[in-house]
Amino acid sequence: MRIEKNTVVSLHYKMIDPEGKVLEETEMPISYLHGGFDGIFPTVEEALHEKEIGHTLSLLMEPEEAFGEYDTELMRVEPRSAFPEEVAIGMQFEGGEEGSDDFLIYTVTDVTDDIVVVDGNHPYAGMVLRFECTVTAVRSATTEELAHGHVHDGSQGHEH
Repeated sequence: MRIEKNTVVSLHYKMIDPEGKVLEETEMPISYLHGGFDGIFPTVEEALHEKEIGHTLSLLMEPEEAFGEYDTELMRVEPRSAFPEEVAIGMQFEGGEEGSDDFLIYTVTDVTDDIVVVDGNHPYAGMVLRFECTVTAVRSATTEELAHGHVHDGSQGHEH
């Protein structure tokens, strides 16, 4: 079966930084709903369109095609008193502007006696990445998957 709009695509992937370090690699295949449902990078989706099981892809993605450019406005220096006592570098918190429904995940990048520095950028923001994958399965999406805009296969932790 070919990868077309409204199919569920399963694949193994690796994301590699410019120095060749593997940043992420799947142990089990991931699945996404193909056809503009925002389940995978649009550049990857476009490159996989009309391919079949077994197809391999190696794609160099610029920051704007992956996790975006690094935005210094998303780095914040906050008072230490606004955080729990056990705050540490690497911890993550959800946050956003007051009165807004938009939230970001902020990662603690520095802690002193007086301040905590948090960064709302994705850890790979601003990076050129190589995305390598192999298609392991393709099937037609169910009516329910199409209605919800994502895969319902049990392995993604999705339940209604």
